[in-house]
Amino acid sequence: MHKPMNIQVRPFAAADSQAWDEFVFRHRHGSPFHLIAWKKSIEETFGYQPLYLAAEDQNGICGVLPVFLVKNLLVRKALISSPFAVYGGILANCEAAREALKNRLRQLGESLDVEYIELRNAYPEQCVGFSTVCRYVTFTQEIGPDEAAILENIPRKTRYMVRKSLRAGFTTRRQTCDFLAFESLYAENLRRLGTPSFPLKYFERLIANFGRSIDIREVLLNGKVVSAVMSFHFGDQLLPYYGAADPRYNALAPSTYMYFDQMRWARQNGYRIFDFGRSKKESGSFDFKAHWGMEMRDLPYEILLIRRKELPHYSPQNPRFRAAIRLWQSLPLPVTKALGPSLIRLVP
Repeated sequence: MHKPMNIQVRPFAAADSQAWDEFVFRHRHGSPFHLIAWKKSIEETFGYQPLYLAAEDQNGICGVLPVFLVKNLLVRKALISSPFAVYGGILANCEAAREALKNRLRQLGESLDVEYIELRNAYPEQCVGFSTVCRYVTFTQEIGPDEAAILENIPRKTRYMVRKSLRAGFTTRRQTCDFLAFESLYAENLRRLGTPSFPLKYFERLIANFGRSIDIREVLLNGKVVSAVMSFHFGDQLLPYYGAADPRYNALAPSTYMYFDQMRWARQNGYRIFDFGRSKKESGSFDFKAHWGMEMRDLPYEILLIRRKELPHYSPQNPRFRAAIRLWQSLPLPVTKALGPSLIRLVP
Protein backbone atom coordinates (compact mmCIF):
# COMPACT_ATOMS: atom_id res chain seq x y z
CA MET A 1 0.00 0.00 0.00
CA HIS A 2 1.08 3.58 -0.72
CA LYS A 3 1.55 5.73 2.35
CA PRO A 4 -0.74 8.79 2.32
CA MET A 5 1.09 11.97 1.44
CA ASN A 6 1.78 14.31 4.34
CA ILE A 7 0.97 17.68 2.78
CA GLN A 8 1.44 20.85 4.77
CA VAL A 9 0.20 24.30 3.72
CA ARG A 10 2.11 27.32 4.95
CA PRO A 11 2.50 31.01 4.11
CA PHE A 12 4.99 32.00 1.43
CA ALA A 13 8.41 33.08 2.68
CA ALA A 14 10.98 35.14 0.79
CA ALA A 15 13.34 32.16 0.78
CA ASP A 16 10.74 30.27 -1.30
CA SER A 17 11.01 32.58 -4.31
CA GLN A 18 13.27 30.46 -6.50
CA ALA A 19 11.55 27.15 -5.70
CA TRP A 20 8.13 28.79 -6.18
CA ASP A 21 8.99 30.12 -9.64
CA GLU A 22 10.58 26.83 -10.68
CA PHE A 23 7.36 25.05 -9.72
CA VAL A 24 5.29 27.57 -11.73
CA PHE A 25 7.46 27.14 -14.83
CA ARG A 26 7.21 23.34 -14.60
CA HIS A 27 3.45 23.26 -14.11
CA ARG A 28 1.45 22.92 -17.35
CA HIS A 29 -1.03 25.56 -16.17
CA GLY A 30 1.57 28.04 -14.92
CA SER A 31 1.40 31.65 -16.05
CA PRO A 32 3.31 34.93 -15.57
CA PHE A 33 0.68 35.89 -13.00
CA HIS A 34 1.75 33.04 -10.72
CA LEU A 35 5.36 34.23 -10.64
CA ILE A 36 6.92 36.19 -7.80
CA ALA A 37 7.59 39.06 -10.23
CA TRP A 38 3.81 39.58 -10.44
CA LYS A 39 3.52 39.50 -6.64
CA LYS A 40 6.18 42.18 -6.30
CA SER A 41 4.65 44.38 -9.01
CA ILE A 42 1.14 44.34 -7.52
CA GLU A 43 2.36 44.78 -3.95
CA GLU A 44 4.74 47.62 -4.82
CA THR A 45 2.21 49.49 -6.96
CA PHE A 46 -1.13 49.05 -5.23
CA GLY A 47 -0.22 48.06 -1.69
CA TYR A 48 -2.52 45.04 -1.57
CA GLN A 49 -1.45 42.49 1.03
CA PRO A 50 -0.06 39.26 -0.47
CA LEU A 51 -1.13 36.13 1.41
CA TYR A 52 0.53 33.56 -0.83
CA LEU A 53 0.24 29.92 0.20
CA ALA A 54 2.57 27.00 -0.56
CA ALA A 55 1.73 23.29 -0.20
CA GLU A 56 4.65 21.01 0.61
CA ASP A 57 5.23 17.30 0.81
CA GLN A 58 8.39 15.34 1.55
CA ASN A 59 9.84 16.38 -1.83
CA GLY A 60 9.25 20.12 -1.47
CA ILE A 61 6.65 22.43 -3.01
CA CYS A 62 3.76 20.51 -4.58
CA GLY A 63 1.25 23.34 -4.91
CA VAL A 64 1.07 27.13 -4.91
CA LEU A 65 -1.68 29.72 -4.58
CA PRO A 66 -1.00 33.40 -5.27
CA VAL A 67 -3.65 35.44 -3.46
CA PHE A 68 -4.02 39.04 -2.30
CA LEU A 69 -6.19 40.64 0.34
CA VAL A 70 -7.91 43.56 -1.40
CA LYS A 71 -9.60 46.21 0.74
CA ASN A 72 -11.44 49.26 -0.60
CA LEU A 73 -14.81 51.00 -0.54
CA LEU A 74 -16.25 49.07 -3.49
CA VAL A 75 -15.31 45.43 -2.88
CA ARG A 76 -14.89 46.11 0.86
CA LYS A 77 -12.65 43.13 1.58
CA ALA A 78 -11.89 40.18 -0.69
CA LEU A 79 -9.27 37.53 -1.39
CA ILE A 80 -8.39 37.56 -5.09
CA SER A 81 -6.09 35.33 -7.11
CA SER A 82 -4.88 37.55 -8.61
CA PRO A 83 -5.63 41.29 -8.89
CA PHE A 84 -5.32 42.74 -12.42
CA ALA A 85 -4.42 39.27 -13.72
CA VAL A 86 -6.44 37.33 -16.27
CA TYR A 87 -5.17 33.99 -14.94
CA GLY A 88 -4.60 32.82 -11.38
CA GLY A 89 -5.87 30.18 -8.99
CA ILE A 90 -4.23 27.07 -7.58
CA LEU A 91 -1.40 25.19 -9.27
CA ALA A 92 -0.99 21.73 -7.75
CA ASN A 93 0.75 18.47 -8.58
CA CYS A 94 -2.04 16.33 -7.13
CA GLU A 95 -5.60 16.45 -5.90
CA ALA A 96 -4.49 16.26 -2.28
CA ALA A 97 -2.38 19.41 -2.61
CA ARG A 98 -5.17 21.27 -4.40
CA GLU A 99 -7.67 20.26 -1.72
CA ALA A 100 -5.30 21.30 1.06
CA LEU A 101 -4.79 24.74 -0.50
CA LYS A 102 -8.53 25.15 -1.04
CA ASN A 103 -9.27 24.33 2.60
CA ARG A 104 -6.62 26.71 3.89
CA LEU A 105 -7.93 29.44 1.58
CA ARG A 106 -11.47 28.98 2.84
CA GLN A 107 -10.22 29.15 6.45
CA LEU A 108 -8.27 32.29 5.62
CA GLY A 109 -11.31 33.94 4.06
CA GLU A 110 -13.48 33.09 7.05
CA SER A 111 -10.92 34.25 9.60
CA LEU A 112 -10.47 37.56 7.75
CA ASP A 113 -14.25 37.92 7.38
CA VAL A 114 -14.00 38.80 3.68
CA GLU A 115 -16.95 39.38 1.38
CA TYR A 116 -15.82 36.71 -1.08
CA ILE A 117 -12.91 34.73 -2.51
CA GLU A 118 -12.18 34.83 -6.25
CA LEU A 119 -10.01 32.37 -8.20
CA ARG A 120 -9.22 33.38 -11.78
CA ASN A 121 -8.64 29.89 -13.09
CA ALA A 122 -7.39 29.40 -16.63
CA TYR A 123 -8.33 25.70 -16.89
CA PRO A 124 -11.10 23.46 -15.50
CA GLU A 125 -8.46 21.25 -13.86
CA GLN A 126 -7.74 24.12 -11.46
CA CYS A 127 -11.33 24.32 -10.20
CA VAL A 128 -12.03 23.46 -6.57
CA GLY A 129 -15.84 23.43 -6.47
CA PHE A 130 -16.71 27.06 -5.75
CA SER A 131 -19.42 28.82 -7.81
CA THR A 132 -18.29 29.22 -11.44
CA VAL A 133 -18.52 32.60 -13.18
CA CYS A 134 -18.26 32.36 -16.99
CA ARG A 135 -18.02 35.96 -18.20
CA TYR A 136 -14.71 35.66 -20.01
CA VAL A 137 -13.00 33.64 -22.71
CA THR A 138 -9.40 33.44 -23.81
CA PHE A 139 -7.86 32.86 -27.25
CA THR A 140 -4.71 30.84 -27.94
CA GLN A 141 -3.04 29.34 -30.99
CA GLU A 142 0.06 27.39 -31.91
CA ILE A 143 2.13 29.64 -34.15
CA GLY A 144 2.73 28.39 -37.68
CA PRO A 145 6.29 27.46 -38.74
CA ASP A 146 6.72 30.48 -41.03
CA GLU A 147 4.98 33.64 -42.21
CA ALA A 148 3.07 31.88 -44.97
CA ALA A 149 1.71 29.27 -42.56
CA ILE A 150 0.74 31.93 -40.04
CA LEU A 151 -1.20 33.78 -42.74
CA GLU A 152 -2.86 30.58 -43.92
CA ASN A 153 -4.22 29.94 -40.41
CA ILE A 154 -5.95 33.34 -40.31
CA PRO A 155 -9.54 33.51 -41.67
CA ARG A 156 -9.96 35.18 -45.04
CA LYS A 157 -11.31 38.59 -43.96
CA THR A 158 -8.67 39.10 -41.31
CA ARG A 159 -6.00 37.78 -43.67
CA TYR A 160 -7.05 40.50 -46.13
CA MET A 161 -6.59 43.14 -43.39
CA VAL A 162 -3.17 41.71 -42.51
CA ARG A 163 -2.02 42.01 -46.10
CA LYS A 164 -3.43 45.52 -46.31
CA SER A 165 -1.55 46.51 -43.16
CA LEU A 166 1.68 45.02 -44.52
CA ARG A 167 1.46 47.49 -47.43
CA ALA A 168 0.90 50.51 -45.19
CA GLY A 169 4.57 51.17 -44.46
CA PHE A 170 4.59 50.30 -40.77
CA THR A 171 7.83 49.52 -38.95
CA THR A 172 8.29 47.91 -35.54
CA ARG A 173 10.50 48.96 -32.65
CA ARG A 174 11.04 46.72 -29.63
CA GLN A 175 11.45 48.46 -26.28
CA THR A 176 12.49 46.99 -22.95
CA CYS A 177 12.49 50.10 -20.76
CA ASP A 178 10.89 53.17 -22.45
CA PHE A 179 7.14 52.79 -21.99
CA LEU A 180 5.87 56.38 -22.27
CA ALA A 181 4.56 56.19 -25.86
CA PHE A 182 2.82 52.92 -25.03
CA GLU A 183 1.37 54.33 -21.79
CA SER A 184 0.01 57.40 -23.57
CA LEU A 185 -1.82 55.29 -26.17
CA TYR A 186 -3.08 52.86 -23.55
CA ALA A 187 -4.41 55.58 -21.23
CA GLU A 188 -6.33 57.14 -24.13
CA ASN A 189 -7.73 53.74 -25.07
CA LEU A 190 -8.92 53.12 -21.51
CA ARG A 191 -10.62 56.52 -21.43
CA ARG A 192 -12.51 55.66 -24.63
CA LEU A 193 -13.63 52.43 -22.99
CA GLY A 194 -14.71 54.26 -19.85
CA THR A 195 -12.07 52.55 -17.70
CA PRO A 196 -9.65 54.28 -15.28
CA SER A 197 -5.99 54.37 -16.28
CA PHE A 198 -3.11 52.72 -14.42
CA PRO A 199 -0.42 54.67 -12.57
CA LEU A 200 2.90 55.03 -14.33
CA LYS A 201 4.49 53.21 -11.42
CA TYR A 202 2.64 50.03 -12.38
CA PHE A 203 4.41 49.76 -15.73
CA GLU A 204 7.72 50.75 -14.14
CA ARG A 205 7.44 47.91 -11.61
CA LEU A 206 6.36 45.34 -14.21
CA ILE A 207 9.40 46.16 -16.33
CA ALA A 208 11.74 46.18 -13.34
CA ASN A 209 10.48 42.91 -11.86
CA PHE A 210 9.98 40.86 -15.04
CA GLY A 211 13.16 42.07 -16.72
CA ARG A 212 13.81 40.21 -19.96
CA SER A 213 10.48 38.40 -19.65
CA ILE A 214 8.54 41.51 -20.69
CA ASP A 215 8.79 43.90 -23.60
CA ILE A 216 6.96 46.66 -25.47
CA ARG A 217 6.57 46.58 -29.23
CA GLU A 218 5.79 49.88 -30.92
CA VAL A 219 4.39 50.16 -34.44
CA LEU A 220 5.52 53.33 -36.19
CA LEU A 221 4.34 55.16 -39.29
CA ASN A 222 6.56 57.96 -40.56
CA GLY A 223 8.31 58.02 -37.20
CA LYS A 224 5.11 58.27 -35.12
CA VAL A 225 4.02 55.52 -32.72
CA VAL A 226 0.52 54.50 -33.86
CA SER A 227 0.07 51.33 -31.80
CA ALA A 228 1.92 49.55 -29.01
CA VAL A 229 1.63 46.44 -26.87
CA MET A 230 3.23 45.25 -23.64
CA SER A 231 3.78 41.48 -23.67
CA PHE A 232 4.93 38.73 -21.33
CA HIS A 233 7.34 35.98 -22.38
CA PHE A 234 6.66 32.79 -20.47
CA GLY A 235 8.34 29.53 -21.44
CA ASP A 236 7.36 28.88 -25.06
CA GLN A 237 4.45 31.34 -24.91
CA LEU A 238 4.12 34.97 -25.93
CA LEU A 239 1.28 36.82 -24.19
CA PRO A 240 0.41 40.30 -25.50
CA TYR A 241 -1.24 41.80 -22.43
CA TYR A 242 -1.83 45.55 -22.68
CA GLY A 243 -2.27 46.93 -26.19
CA ALA A 244 -3.69 50.04 -27.84
CA ALA A 245 -3.72 51.93 -31.13
CA ASP A 246 -4.31 55.50 -32.25
CA PRO A 247 -7.86 55.44 -33.69
CA ARG A 248 -6.94 58.06 -36.29
CA TYR A 249 -5.03 55.33 -38.12
CA ASN A 250 -7.67 52.60 -37.89
CA ALA A 251 -8.18 52.54 -41.66
CA LEU A 252 -4.61 51.25 -42.02
CA ALA A 253 -5.15 48.51 -39.39
CA PRO A 254 -2.11 49.14 -37.14
CA SER A 255 -3.37 46.72 -34.47
CA THR A 256 -3.77 43.97 -37.05
CA TYR A 257 -0.24 44.60 -38.26
CA MET A 258 1.07 44.68 -34.67
CA TYR A 259 -0.30 41.28 -33.67
CA PHE A 260 0.63 39.58 -36.92
CA ASP A 261 4.14 41.01 -36.66
CA GLN A 262 4.31 39.70 -33.09
CA MET A 263 3.38 36.20 -34.27
CA ARG A 264 6.05 36.04 -36.94
CA TRP A 265 8.65 37.50 -34.57
CA ALA A 266 7.64 35.00 -31.88
CA ARG A 267 8.05 32.04 -34.22
CA GLN A 268 11.44 33.28 -35.40
CA ASN A 269 12.56 33.54 -31.78
CA GLY A 270 11.50 30.09 -30.59
CA TYR A 271 8.03 30.70 -29.17
CA ARG A 272 5.35 28.14 -29.91
CA ILE A 273 2.11 29.49 -28.43
CA PHE A 274 0.49 32.87 -29.02
CA ASP A 275 -1.82 33.67 -26.11
CA PHE A 276 -4.14 36.45 -27.28
CA GLY A 277 -5.57 36.74 -23.79
CA ARG A 278 -8.87 37.32 -22.08
CA SER A 279 -11.90 39.14 -23.41
CA LYS A 280 -15.37 39.72 -22.06
CA LYS A 281 -18.03 37.98 -24.08
CA GLU A 282 -19.90 40.27 -26.47
CA SER A 283 -17.26 43.02 -26.27
CA GLY A 284 -15.29 44.82 -28.97
CA SER A 285 -12.12 43.05 -27.88
CA PHE A 286 -13.91 39.70 -28.15
CA ASP A 287 -15.08 40.49 -31.71
CA PHE A 288 -11.58 41.54 -32.79
CA LYS A 289 -9.91 38.40 -31.43
CA ALA A 290 -12.61 36.03 -32.63
CA HIS A 291 -11.79 36.95 -36.24
CA TRP A 292 -8.26 35.54 -35.96
CA GLY A 293 -9.43 31.94 -35.99
CA MET A 294 -7.77 30.96 -32.73
CA GLU A 295 -8.89 28.37 -30.22
CA MET A 296 -11.38 29.94 -27.83
CA ARG A 297 -12.11 28.55 -24.39
CA ASP A 298 -14.15 29.71 -21.43
CA LEU A 299 -12.26 30.84 -18.36
CA PRO A 300 -13.78 28.99 -15.37
CA TYR A 301 -13.38 31.64 -12.72
CA GLU A 302 -14.68 30.63 -9.30
CA ILE A 303 -16.10 32.64 -6.41
CA LEU A 304 -16.83 31.55 -2.86
CA LEU A 305 -19.21 33.85 -1.01
CA ILE A 306 -18.31 34.44 2.63
CA ARG A 307 -20.21 37.56 3.77
CA ARG A 308 -21.88 38.45 0.46
CA LYS A 309 -25.21 36.88 -0.44
CA GLU A 310 -24.87 37.18 -4.23
CA LEU A 311 -22.03 36.97 -6.74
CA PRO A 312 -20.19 40.26 -7.34
CA HIS A 313 -20.31 41.80 -10.82
CA TYR A 314 -17.85 44.67 -11.25
CA SER A 315 -17.55 44.31 -15.02
CA PRO A 316 -18.25 47.40 -17.20
CA GLN A 317 -21.08 45.33 -18.66
CA ASN A 318 -22.96 45.75 -15.39
CA PRO A 319 -25.80 48.24 -16.10
CA ARG A 320 -25.09 49.93 -12.75
CA PHE A 321 -21.87 51.38 -14.17
CA ARG A 322 -23.22 52.78 -17.46
CA ALA A 323 -23.66 56.35 -16.26
CA ALA A 324 -20.20 56.40 -14.67
CA ILE A 325 -18.66 54.99 -17.86
CA ARG A 326 -20.32 57.66 -20.03
CA LEU A 327 -19.11 60.37 -17.66
CA TRP A 328 -15.57 59.02 -17.72
CA GLN A 329 -15.56 58.90 -21.52
CA SER A 330 -16.52 62.59 -21.63
CA LEU A 331 -13.67 63.78 -19.40
CA PRO A 332 -10.43 65.24 -20.85
CA LEU A 333 -7.52 62.82 -20.98
CA PRO A 334 -5.38 64.78 -18.44
CA VAL A 335 -8.23 64.51 -15.94
CA THR A 336 -8.67 60.75 -16.41
CA LYS A 337 -4.91 60.23 -16.15
CA ALA A 338 -4.85 62.18 -12.89
CA LEU A 339 -7.86 60.47 -11.32
CA GLY A 340 -7.49 57.01 -12.86
CA PRO A 341 -4.73 55.57 -10.64
CA SER A 342 -6.85 56.11 -7.52
CA LEU A 343 -9.99 54.64 -9.08
CA ILE A 344 -8.41 51.62 -10.79
CA ARG A 345 -7.58 50.20 -7.35
CA LEU A 346 -11.30 49.80 -6.65
CA VAL A 347 -11.85 47.03 -9.22
CA PRO A 348 -8.71 44.91 -9.47
